[in-house]
Amino acid sequence: MSAPALAEEPPLALRGMGSFHVGGREAVVAGKPVKEVLLVPGGVPARIDPNGTYQVEAMYVQYHLPATPRGAVPLLLWHGGGLTGVTWESTPDGREGWQQYFLRRGWATYVSDAVERGRAGWAMSPEIFQGDPVFLTKQDPWERFRIGAGPGSWRTRTALPGTQFPVEAYDAFMRQVVPRWTTTDAAQLAAYRALLRRVGPAVVLAHSQGGLFAGRAAQAEPGQVRALVLVEPAGFGETTPEALAALKDIPVLALYGDFIDQDQRWPAIRQRGLDFYAALRAAGGQVDVVSLPERGIAGNSHMMMMDRNNQAVAQVVHDWLAARGLWR
Repeated sequence: MSAPALAEEPPLALRGMGSFHVGGREAVVAGKPVKEVLLVPGGVPARIDPNGTYQVEAMYVQYHLPATPRGAVPLLLWHGGGLTGVTWESTPDGREGWQQYFLRRGWATYVSDAVERGRAGWAMSPEIFQGDPVFLTKQDPWERFRIGAGPGSWRTRTALPGTQFPVEAYDAFMRQVVPRWTTTDAAQLAAYRALLRRVGPAVVLAHSQGGLFAGRAAQAEPGQVRALVLVEPAGFGETTPEALAALKDIPVLALYGDFIDQDQRWPAIRQRGLDFYAALRAAGGQVDVVSLPERGIAGNSHMMMMDRNNQAVAQVVHDWLAARGLWR
């Protein structure tokens, strides 16, 4: 059962929308000097004492509920590294993203900003967030996300021939890139698990780094996950027999875009995924791996939810979910 393509999109009809923060913990900082800080030019200095108890490591979630729900369960959209929930919203060139696509087809959508991203907020570093954050230069995603034609292509702004990424809006894309830490995986996983306990059962649709948390959250909370959709995952679940068995009854769809074989890194990343899927199948799991070029959907970058053909890719996801009885 496939949702019809909408040539002229009608106004979105919602029965509700809102946001909340979930997860997190208290952390205590001590031994820091007290400072006088001028918070507003021309104002009166304020005494700032950084010592005390902080609320940290929560996650931000915004939800939209369609007026006519057709998804059997909510759809949770989890972003990748150095990014936020904006990944799923309007594309950098102003078209509708996957959040709107699935809303229009009756899915309740929950778009989150993970711990230490976007509206989730930061904590003191290195006191609470250990180590230094990672910042991305403009050339990094251009070359690493299979938009440009490999290493050095940023210097000449050479895009891959046939790319579907809206390269004229690349600056707009880079405005949404944020710092990330490499030491917060446990905190992020805890927040995602708290989200599943709050709104699950649900379908989890995860991109890149989000694949790590999707797999491991599903293994930890299998009763809260009805399906996993992994969009070019960069990380995966645990591979112990017990962890793989936890995913046995959760169908998995893994999507891969174009230009992988000519990239320096992506063949190895994809192979890690294929090895994980093989282990999951051997444990009795259900996995479908879709190479978009083999489906006749060409030119997709790592950011396929932003590419010009993003609706065609979303249709693949929707049809797969519908075939598993998750869309009415």
